Amino acid sequence: MTETQRDILSAGFSLTLIALAAFVTHRFFLPLIWAGILCVATWPLYLRMRARFGRHHIVAAAVLTLLMAAVFIVPVLLGVTQAARQAPELANYVVTANTDGIPVPAFIHHLPVIGDAITDWWQATLSQPHGLAHLMSERQINGFHSASDMLKVAGVGFMHRLVDFGLAFLCLFFFYKDGEVLNRQISAIGSHWLSAERWLHYAQKIPTAIRATVNGLVLVGLAEGLLIGVGYALAGLSSPALWAAATGILAIIPFGAPLAFLSAAGVLAFNGAVPAAIAVAAWGGVVLFVADHFVRPGIIGNATRLPFLAVLFGILGGVETLGLVGLFIGPVVMVLFVTLWHEAHPVNEPDVGSPVAKPR
Repeated sequence: MTETQRDILSAGFSLTLIALAAFVTHRFFLPLIWAGILCVATWPLYLRMRARFGRHHIVAAAVLTLLMAAVFIVPVLLGVTQAARQAPELANYVVTANTDGIPVPAFIHHLPVIGDAITDWWQATLSQPHGLAHLMSERQINGFHSASDMLKVAGVGFMHRLVDFGLAFLCLFFFYKDGEVLNRQISAIGSHWLSAERWLHYAQKIPTAIRATVNGLVLVGLAEGLLIGVGYALAGLSSPALWAAATGILAIIPFGAPLAFLSAAGVLAFNGAVPAAIAVAAWGGVVLFVADHFVRPGIIGNATRLPFLAVLFGILGGVETLGLVGLFIGPVVMVLFVTLWHEAHPVNEPDVGSPVAKPR
């Protein structure tokens, strides 16, 4: 057997093992990715905590993992508790609305210009029996015969997400504990396939991109939910905390917040509180405008040195192709792409806010 044939067989053997490992563990990719994102985003905090514990890395990893779990679990439990109280009522309303139809709200008739068009559409769809089912998804809603059926389906989905949630934090603990060893192994593999200098150039970009994205999306989104939630409470919306939590979660996705605060405004208008609905929509629009046009681009763009369009397309494209986890993977991909672009066409780092880089 020649050396070339031996190399081909060796490569085939390695690829086969990689493919088999991926096939066996593919169910756990999502928890692993979430754990990796959280680990990279909070790694400086872990290093400081480990130093406080006298470099007892297992204790530091366990404590920080529990703290991170609490940060996510406490809001989720509060939201689930509030939602559970209203779930039967909401489920009954959806089933009844699907069976009997939803009458056109009175305020729609008085809307200028578009009132008649919305009324005609509403009467042709939502006011008809099973109109809600046809509008959303016939196979999903027509099969629901009672509120308990809806709750069972929601419960199965919730348990599935709960298992992923637990696995993600289990993986996070081991990523903290063995993170330095894992990083050395990944660096060794990357330096083997690429030059050590080139690998280091790319590897340094990834943690920066992830931390900037976490700060720019998660923290800013939660702040949006808090600020808009104050408007919900002042407007007299029922369950303002639950609405605020939903707004904060949706606000993590660019242009997701309007779905929440406009829905809240619609509920207020449906109940006859039209001035409060207008105030909520206006306040939400102001908060959204400031966050999406000034705060987020500044946090993400300044840290990653990405143009605004690259940040936007990375986030939206990541969500479109990979779901929620794509919020964080998309910007990382764009950072690596822009790094490759600059490697092929060397330019000086552009000034913050400047759309054109000056040549060397």
